[in-house]
Amino acid sequence: MRILIAEDDFISQRIMREILGEFGSCDIAVSGTEVIREFRSSLDNCRPYQAIFLDIMMPHINGIEALRQIRAVEETMNGSLQSAVKVIMTTALDDPKTAAGACYEGGADAYLVKPVTRHKLLGELKKVGLL
Repeated sequence: MRILIAEDDFISQRIMREILGEFGSCDIAVSGTEVIREFRSSLDNCRPYQAIFLDIMMPHINGIEALRQIRAVEETMNGSLQSAVKVIMTTALDDPKTAAGACYEGGADAYLVKPVTRHKLLGELKKVGLL
């Protein structure tokens, strides 16, 4: 499985890479702009991501806008994609209800509230059918 971890906090990156690395190769993006660029590149190189863990609070372009752009790219690719990437939003926001609403409106498959733990990450991968 190919996984993109979109996280600007180094400690969170390290924890997620350590846990998710057991299940496939992990790439890191530290801004919303980089997330979109990495996603497009993965499609151009016929090596699509199966999962993106996308932080809501990212520099340059926030995670929700990055997600909208990812879904727009998928939509323009019409039927040429075998399946849409599973996007799991991550947030440190105190109000999970607001985060959940914003995520699902943007087309996320799931979300989790930080701090990130092994149990939470694996639970979300199971929820979206990747484990």
